[in-house]
Amino acid sequence: MPRSPSAFPTPPRAESVPAPSSGPGPKHSVPRGAPDSPRWTFLTNHSHVLILLARDPTMLLREVAARIGITERAVQRIVAELEKEGYIERRRVGRQNRYHIFPDKPLRHPIEAHRTIGDLLRLIWS
Repeated sequence: MPRSPSAFPTPPRAESVPAPSSGPGPKHSVPRGAPDSPRWTFLTNHSHVLILLARDPTMLLREVAARIGITERAVQRIVAELEKEGYIERRRVGRQNRYHIFPDKPLRHPIEAHRTIGDLLRLIWS
């Protein structure tokens, strides 16, 4: 039985500042204090989407895309993949979607499969 989102510590709301533009493509948001223009990160875009939707289950995918620095279409594809694999559930509430994260689902790679989505979220939010 999945734990409720209240099983997680309350995530901090990160303030963002726009990163300098490096040509065409989506605008990136970089958390305050982060390097100006990261070339790679330790977490995937899938984990970034999960983290943001766990933090704010009503966040618009347009906002998710802007915060991660990828296209809205890429976020839609990621959400569809996460939903298909049972990591999230999308519910329609009026004219808005609400996302539920299943924290007991294991991470996918064999190296980290002994850990869950909830473990990842607790690590990020601690």
